[in-house]
Amino acid sequence: MKIAHIVCSYPPYHSGMGSVVLQTVDELAKRGHDVQVITPLYQDPLPTTVKEYTEPAMKEQIDYAKRFTPRIHYGNAARIPEVREELETFDLVHLHYPFFGTANLVRQWKDRNPFTPLVITYHMDTRAPGWKGLIFKAYNRYWMPKILTSADLLIGSSDEYIDASDASALKQADPKKWRSLPFGVDTERFAPREKPLALFEDLELNPEIPTLLFVGGMDTAHYFKGVDVLLKALLQVKKQGVRLQALFVGDGDLRASYEGRAFGLGLRETVRFTGQVDDDLLPFLYNMADLFVLPSTTRGEAFGMVLLEAMASGVSVIASDIPGVRRITEQGGSTVPPGDSKALAEAIVAFFDTTVAERVALSRKARENMEQEYRWEHIVDTLEIWYQMLVDKQTN
Repeated sequence: MKIAHIVCSYPPYHSGMGSVVLQTVDELAKRGHDVQVITPLYQDPLPTTVKEYTEPAMKEQIDYAKRFTPRIHYGNAARIPEVREELETFDLVHLHYPFFGTANLVRQWKDRNPFTPLVITYHMDTRAPGWKGLIFKAYNRYWMPKILTSADLLIGSSDEYIDASDASALKQADPKKWRSLPFGVDTERFAPREKPLALFEDLELNPEIPTLLFVGGMDTAHYFKGVDVLLKALLQVKKQGVRLQALFVGDGDLRASYEGRAFGLGLRETVRFTGQVDDDLLPFLYNMADLFVLPSTTRGEAFGMVLLEAMASGVSVIASDIPGVRRITEQGGSTVPPGDSKALAEAIVAFFDTTVAERVALSRKARENMEQEYRWEHIVDTLEIWYQMLVDKQTN
């Protein structure tokens, strides 16, 4: 099949949606499908083929993207008028929602091409403070139903999340159109390894001190990641006399304010902000960690790809008790109420109060769950069946 995936963000821009699309199309291409990613050109792209990893277990990553300079864009919202003509030659189109500015153009294309299957993955609700939140609310009320109902198949990362999401009424109105399919993780790339001592030295961290890790965007689009909540929790942990070091991986326009906040709280010796790191380094940063924390504050966090990466690396996790996210933590992790820095601090302290044997058991449990349920090969097996059913239905 010739398959198009349309997404608002894609590597080298770091985001969960982009990572999902890259892994999906990479697996589809291995199976002989002709795949292309249609995405905005926000910055200079990586070379088409990038040898990213140095270990034998790592593999070559190929960039499948055709990038268009958007006519208008704000944050991750972008309008690509060319998409309507670009889609004419594909057997199936897969839109990753939300994609403000372009999703409605895909709907218009579908109106003109009713016999070409359209799949839409509903990744997350859109949330923002202030005037942006009001715009999202109006868009979701008027445009979102039109866009989603144009699809032949709608996919959510879990029934739990969709049933609690802004799309829940649409699912109730037409449940047969919806399917649940989790995202996956590359269990070869993200795997347990020995602690990378040289990396500790490079980052001026002590491998003998327990290490907490956060990985996530630090830009306005990812305001809901809860970095402030984690910093407040770390202050409370420090006051309780628990010795640990915290590594914050990610970048964006909010990073400077987070660093200033950390230093203002007296956490200068406790935390390190790495900024953006190369993809080839990311698996080894997980190998540094004893505990991974994802303290998201809203349903803007629908799944948490970083949780899969941490658990595949054999790292226990603490995450916010949010629909979709909490399902992942059931094997090898725990949850706390979103935005509750006190509860998060208590959970961190409780984890480091456990014995080494208990932590090893949690680590093994996390890794086993990823291998059994979240391998990309298994995920794409199901997706490929759905694709073929839709194409066959249109051709028969």
